[in-house]
Amino acid sequence: MKSKIQLSNQVVLLLSWRDILAPRRGGAEVFTHEMLKRSTLKQFQYVHFSPMYPGSERVEMIDDVLYLRAGNIWTVILHAASFYRKHRKKIKYVVNQCNTHQFFTRFWVPRAKRLFFIHQTTREIWFQNMGFIKGLPGYLMEPTLLRLAKHDRTITVSASTRNALIHHGFHPDHVQIIPEGIEFEHWPHENWLPKQANPTFLYIGRFVKYKGIDYVVEAFGKLKQKYPTATLWIAGKTNEQYLNQELQPIMERYGLSSNKGTEEDDLSMSKMKADVIFHGFVTEERKLELMSRAHILVFPSQREGWGLTITEAAAVGTPSLVSNSPGLVDAVDYGRSGYMVAHGDVDALCKQMIDVIDRPGEYERIRACAYEYAKQFHFDHTGQAFGEWLGRISHSS
Repeated sequence: MKSKIQLSNQVVLLLSWRDILAPRRGGAEVFTHEMLKRSTLKQFQYVHFSPMYPGSERVEMIDDVLYLRAGNIWTVILHAASFYRKHRKKIKYVVNQCNTHQFFTRFWVPRAKRLFFIHQTTREIWFQNMGFIKGLPGYLMEPTLLRLAKHDRTITVSASTRNALIHHGFHPDHVQIIPEGIEFEHWPHENWLPKQANPTFLYIGRFVKYKGIDYVVEAFGKLKQKYPTATLWIAGKTNEQYLNQELQPIMERYGLSSNKGTEEDDLSMSKMKADVIFHGFVTEERKLELMSRAHILVFPSQREGWGLTITEAAAVGTPSLVSNSPGLVDAVDYGRSGYMVAHGDVDALCKQMIDVIDRPGEYERIRACAYEYAKQFHFDHTGQAFGEWLGRISHSS
């Protein structure tokens, strides 16, 4: 690795447990790459350090960001510390990105060089993902681990996370919001695709408990009693275990048919006859088509950094219905640019889904507000905000 690396004398080293090409990459990895790629402060060389994964290269340049990989999610901390020690004279800042996993830079990077980057706190998600017993240590340790970075200059993506950090002892003046963004240009109204003839609801995201897919399916089952022709689309890499253990029993209870076990090989929406359509992993082009054709995106997650799919859907003419959860409230402008219900209240979720159908005038108003709000967010703005923030702290140090 060493012979292939060429570093400038002004390096910003960002540490993370996943990168933009990792198999389990998510919104945080996309945000990070776009932020570095589009940073308006060009005096720095951006270097991203993360673990290896099957098929990965140790050194790779992507969009002028130098990606370095070594070790696994545990040993990568030692590799990163070793890399820092070898090149510390050239490294201006070290960004400790906390996404459950972090790099404990407080113990091996001087305070003047330390920056902290976090999308969301995890809190009750520990229990959702791991159960009470296994999740309890993470839940109890998270506040202490966060406070290791409370004196570091910090960036995050929403007011919800900023407020949580302040609660954990971070100084308000040291926590900067870098806005979320989308990669594509917002579609003009004339490019919005026609909505489906029948009421169509959409979930896009990972198959994990805290995202609330089970709430979506159950609320949809209740809704079908009033609107039997309604359809639910679910897109995202399918977790068969979660589908069989969590979603299938709900579908059976409400008598919902699905395309489970069949192949979708036609883009024609009219050929999909099941109540619940699992699209699986979709391309970006296909994702935007589904978003624009659905009447509403339903995303009742328990906690997010922001909820990028909400902004993406709004940018192609579709509002969202979300839980009143941290991050999601920011993405719908606290209910002014989307629909919002109490998290976990399936009856309220169902009622709001029905209102989307029954109250077309309000739907069109929310749809227009969602689109206007989304126009504020693009990754070009993200790169500019990051560059300006980095410039300010460089001049002040």
